Order: sequence, then C-alpha cells, then structure tokens
Amino acid sequence: MTDPVPRALPRPSPAQRWLALVLVSVAMFGNYYVYDAFGPVVDLLREQEGFTYDQISMVFSAYSVAAVVVLLIGGYVIDRWGTKRSIALFAAICLAAAALMASTARFETMLAGRFLLGIGAEPLIVAATAALAKWFKGKELSFAFGINLSIARLGSASADWSTSFASGLYANWQDPLWLATGVATVGLTAAMLYWMVEARLEGRVDLGEAAATDRLELKGMYAFSASYWYIVGLCVVFYSTVFPFRAFAIDYFQQAHGLARETAGMLSSLLPVAAIIVTPLFGLWVDRVGRRSLFMAIGSLAMLPLFLLVTYAPPGPDIPMPFTDGTRVPLTLLVVMLMLGGVFSLIPAVMWPAVAYIVRESRLGSAYSMMTLCQQVGVALVPLVVGRFNTAFGAGPEHPAGYAPGMWFYTALAALGLLFSYLLWRAESGPAAHGLEYPSGEKPA
Repeated sequence: MTDPVPRALPRPSPAQRWLALVLVSVAMFGNYYVYDAFGPVVDLLREQEGFTYDQISMVFSAYSVAAVVVLLIGGYVIDRWGTKRSIALFAAICLAAAALMASTARFETMLAGRFLLGIGAEPLIVAATAALAKWFKGKELSFAFGINLSIARLGSASADWSTSFASGLYANWQDPLWLATGVATVGLTAAMLYWMVEARLEGRVDLGEAAATDRLELKGMYAFSASYWYIVGLCVVFYSTVFPFRAFAIDYFQQAHGLARETAGMLSSLLPVAAIIVTPLFGLWVDRVGRRSLFMAIGSLAMLPLFLLVTYAPPGPDIPMPFTDGTRVPLTLLVVMLMLGGVFSLIPAVMWPAVAYIVRESRLGSAYSMMTLCQQVGVALVPLVVGRFNTAFGAGPEHPAGYAPGMWFYTALAALGLLFSYLLWRAESGPAAHGLEYPSGEKPA
C-alpha cells in the first residue's frame, strides 16, 4: 500500500494577490510620507524653535546613517522572522519614529527620531519587495513592483501637497508632524492586516519561498568591472544631489524666491509625480532602443545647469502650474523643476537595470547592496555640507545670495556625475562592452 501523493496547493487567486499588493503598498505609502514630511516644516523649526541649517541638515542625514547601519547588518531579521512579521515590525518602528519627532522640538530627540526612521524604513522596503516576490512570482511581478513603487511615491508627493490640503496645520511645526504620525498609523494598520491575510492563507495556497534578501558581501568587490564602479559613482552623486536639494526645496523656494508654502510644496512635488508617471515609460523606451550609457550621460548633462539657473536666471512671468487649480509660479522655477523631474525619471530608469547587464546573476545581491550603501553615504554627507554653506553664508530671506554656494556645490556634483557617465559611455563603446548600448542588452556577435 502506497502513501497518497500530496496534492499541490493552488497559487493565490488574482483577488488575493492584489489585496496583498494594496496592503503592502499602503504600508510603504506611510513610510515615504513620514520621510518627506520633515521638509515642509524646516522654516517653522528655524523661526519658532531656533534650529540652524546645520542642525536641520544633521537631522536629514541621520536617516542615511541609519540606512548604512542596516545595510551592513543585512537581512537577518527578515530571514529569521519572515515577511509578514517583518513588515509589521518595521512599520511599527516607522510609527514610533514619526511620533518621536512630533513630540518635541529638542534637537537630540529629532535626531534620534530620524535615525529610528532609517532603521525601520529601509528594511521595510526590503521586506515589502520579498513579500511581493512571493505573491506575484510568475504573475505580473514587474507590473506589481511598478504599482508598489508608484503608490509609495505618492506618499512623497502627498507630504508636499499637505502644504495645501492641510494648510491650516502649518501655523506651527508640530501639527504637520502629528499628521505624518497619523499617516504612519494607517501604514502600520495595513501592515497588520497584511500579516493577518498571509497567516490566514498559509497552508491553503502556494506562496513559495520569499526571495532571498540582499546581503552586502565586501569580499570580492575588486572583481567588479570598471563599468560597474562608474555606475556606482553616478548613483552616488546623482542621489546625493537630488535628494538633499529636494529636502531643502520647500524652504529654499520660500526663503530665496518668496513663494508661499503651498506654492513651494506643489512645485517640489513635481519630482515624485514625474517619477511616478514617466520612469516606467523611460524604462520601456530604453529597453527598445538601448543606448543606456548614452542616456545616462544625456541626463547628467541636462542636470548640470539647473541649479545655477534657479539661482541666477530671471524668474520670468508667473504662469499657471499644470495639474493645479490655477496656482501660479515663476516660469524659470517651473521649467527647472520640470527638467529636474525628467532627469529624476530618466537616470534611475536606466541606471539600476543596467547593473544586471554587467554583473553576473550570482553577484547581483552584493552589487546592488554595495551600490545602495555608497548612495546612502553620499546622501548622509551632502546635506551636512549644504547646511554648513547656508549657515556660513547667512542664507535667508534677508540674504538670498547666501544660498548660492550650496547651489554651486550641487552643480559640482552634477559635473562629477557627467564625468562618470562619460567614462561609462566610453567603456561601453569599446571592445570590453557589456551590451548596454543595444536594445536587448546583448552585444551582437
């Protein structure tokens, strides 16, 4: 007598998959909202609580310092606890960080809250990626990842839009951060519901195994090609330019250009909105035409003059901003932010997938982890430099020219990015090319 063959479990139904996607994405929305909720209250902390630009920049940088620590630790907690517990745990840490920052204007507390946010937010992104890989493996995985990222970036845009839809809260610095805490509570609720959904379906459907979390392996880094390190260099200077500029953007538009908070918030939101809409389109286009290193160079070249234009070019006439109820902004600022939004969409759409063409599959985890680690180091350091410039040169509404040294520093970083992209294009146009310039990523024989 033979034992009966166990019946294979069915894969999750479409409704179950999309429910999991929505819950995980709402948890990510809360994470992104809290990250970007600090920018709109920078001027209030300076005016009402006496924060300096040096202190503000250290609060921003604390997140990236924590991210570096988490990347060095690796995915141990996620591997040990599983995705459903990990998502809930890290969402709870994000909520605690948001509440800590909203509780008091004491500098040390703000610093600790931002550091705690980095401890929770970065692993939450990894855990969410691993969870979606289980539910959607072989079923619209790339599309699911795209939807997840779009919903998450709506959190960033919503934090900027809060200057309009929650303008009444901006009489003080604290209420907008309590709003962010409320959004983080919604994210934690979604994470707990996801835990319940996955636990309920375990043993009923085949969820397979979660994708292995990327671990940073320092050994063997020397084996990566020059093209890989050129991409890493571009990644570091690109994100170290865009993220700190965006962090200070609302305050900068208010102080240096005299915009109202609501207008400055809408202008700043063009970056994440552009990324939501245009990044997938750029990705599809480049897959069809190739020329990856060339497009990275074009994006770097387009970014080079933007920070000087926003500093020195005449503002031009006020014109209605697209997709608003008639909000008017200076023409030069609108053009610069639209161009920066295009660059923010183009370079990431080409840069991250390009690594998969030049690093063998068995090393991709280490390659992406090293790239992210270097990126976070840059994002941690640059705000400190810009904050020091703003303080040293007396930047403020009485002295808008004090912001110029920081803008020159961003321009120098953009020039360095152009150099890295040129070196990559030259390497990928020679005999040792990896096929980045061809539509399929495969060099013809």
